[in-house]
Amino acid sequence: MTNKRDERKKAALDKQIDQNLRRVYEEDVSAEIPDRFLALLEKLREQE
Repeated sequence: MTNKRDERKKAALDKQIDQNLRRVYEEDVSAEIPDRFLALLEKLREQE
């Protein structure tokens, strides 16, 4: 019985970790690119 309970706890924890990682990733993806980074990319393109 304890084994199944441990498996359910692990599954719930894995699900929570997965949800948190997805939330952080989605927040990061939707963030704007800072102007300083865009300027750096432009300088690199000019050097090519």
